[in-house]
Amino acid sequence: MVGAVLAGEGLERIAEIASDHVGAPVAVIVPRTGEPVEAWGAYERYVQARLGGNRPERPAGIVAEVPIASGGRELGAVLQLGPGPPNAGEFLHMAAIAALTKVAVVEARDETEQSLRGSLVEELLSGERIENVDVIRRARRMGADLTGGAVALCAEPRDGTPSRLPAVIAAERPDALAQAVDGRVYVLLSGSVEDAERLAWRLKAQARVGESSRYANASDLGQALEEAALVLDVDEVRSYYDETVAPLVRHDREYATDLVSTLETYLAGECNVREAAHALHVQPHTINYRLERMRELSGLDPTDAQDRDRLALGLKAYRITAASLPR
Repeated sequence: MVGAVLAGEGLERIAEIASDHVGAPVAVIVPRTGEPVEAWGAYERYVQARLGGNRPERPAGIVAEVPIASGGRELGAVLQLGPGPPNAGEFLHMAAIAALTKVAVVEARDETEQSLRGSLVEELLSGERIENVDVIRRARRMGADLTGGAVALCAEPRDGTPSRLPAVIAAERPDALAQAVDGRVYVLLSGSVEDAERLAWRLKAQARVGESSRYANASDLGQALEEAALVLDVDEVRSYYDETVAPLVRHDREYATDLVSTLETYLAGECNVREAAHALHVQPHTINYRLERMRELSGLDPTDAQDRDRLALGLKAYRITAASLPR
């Protein structure tokens, strides 16, 4: 069975060989290899549910089951689907070993392909100018057609583990070129902006995502990647503004108050109420009232060191995004 894998055969062939020895149908289910067999649909759903931590009802017809596991992690199962000889378990275990070999082959192939894809993305990110024809040629070798250009995405995982995202992207768009770089995942996608938006929408459950406009020339895709990163950074800054001083800005505009300038003066004067009052030509109790109003509106206390730091960063975010804010 291992020999069949090394010769390029898949899980279905492993199952056929095992079935010949067992004298009963055998199914070899390993979802991560991406080799679904139509006749095994019910068994694949059963194994996938179990791998996901659930306790599904075992489908009728399964006589014996051998887990396919590596390093204490279960990856799938070999299922015997009918009565067989007393030594049938021996062949099921052999099938499990062959399936693990298949997993190793698939992972090695994917790692090599990802390395090739990543080298092109990293070169484009470095600012190195690569001729249009060379980008297209290299991308085509990896299954991506960039003849008509592409849209770039830049994704920053919320859990801080970018290594997982390329696999998610590959499952949705096998033709995507994706690479994790400095905590972010950069992606090049052929097709329309709408196609890229669909992938971005799916990724947003796991990551913050910036999206570029569409670049028609493959040699300009380094700029597309930079644009996607810039959009992500601007969104991050805007988000920080929204979470900190935005209520103060809105209150000032609606009621002609001076909460933002008071906060700036208070922080610049090392949080001394009397100094802030002197600088703004008001009484200290007015500053205290305004500080309390800031706390009520933003949920952040200007007299608390940790909240004060957040408000200070929020003011910086406000200065960066002020020109683009609605009036």
